[in-house]
Amino acid sequence: MIQSLATVALILIAAAGILQVVFLLRKSERGDPVSHFVLLAAAVLLFVTLVDRSIRISFPAVTNTYESLLFFSAVISLVLFVLRLVMKAAVMPFILFGGTIIALALLMISSSPVAPSQIQPPIPALQSLWLVLHVTLAFIGEAFFTVSFVAAIYYLAVKDETRKAAADRLVYTSIGIGYPIFTAGALIFGAIWAEAAWGSWWSWDPKETWALITWLAYTAYLHTRLVRRLRGRVSVILAGVGFVFTVFTYFGVNFLLSGLHSYG
Repeated sequence: MIQSLATVALILIAAAGILQVVFLLRKSERGDPVSHFVLLAAAVLLFVTLVDRSIRISFPAVTNTYESLLFFSAVISLVLFVLRLVMKAAVMPFILFGGTIIALALLMISSSPVAPSQIQPPIPALQSLWLVLHVTLAFIGEAFFTVSFVAAIYYLAVKDETRKAAADRLVYTSIGIGYPIFTAGALIFGAIWAEAAWGSWWSWDPKETWALITWLAYTAYLHTRLVRRLRGRVSVILAGVGFVFTVFTYFGVNFLLSGLHSYG
């Protein structure tokens, strides 16, 4: 019964996306009054699913592809809910819709053969609280990067300077929040876990390398914000490139490259 909650969450996120499309087609700047609560409900169901799996394996359930997809989608949905509450800018309906589509895509992948959903305890190397901090904080940071990516697309798509400025601020704010969280999770706690599990802080494993490349892309973005002539289009494109690297680090490395992270 609990396992079916992920399917219900998928349906809810799809329903939220449909509601958002209706309001986008109506060109309402106010945004729909319901879909963010639907996203919150979906996030709760996904977290309940993960808690149930955690109880079953006696360890936080964030150690395989299926569980990470559920967690990532849940955090994106939660971030979108909070943004909808605190942000009233005209860009918000599009940001909400774009983020919803990405959360939905993650759940659809979790329902595919590439993400087996069998419940089983993690291998010994994964049974570390450092790993839990590594994974959860990395995905929380990446949830904010998701918002920045959608805002970057909006910035590049519109011509109205007021809307572009609002989108640019959201890109910067999202990365400003996500960057330190991602740094702590992906790099700092990742290195601590690697030393505890494998006896080495850094081994140039493909996922480590691409996580570093992702971090450098967002570091470059933040540096461009300090140079007036690089703000705007150049910095926004860098934000988009950073998200492309984020996606490749998550999916591409898992399925195209072999290494110490090949199990999840």
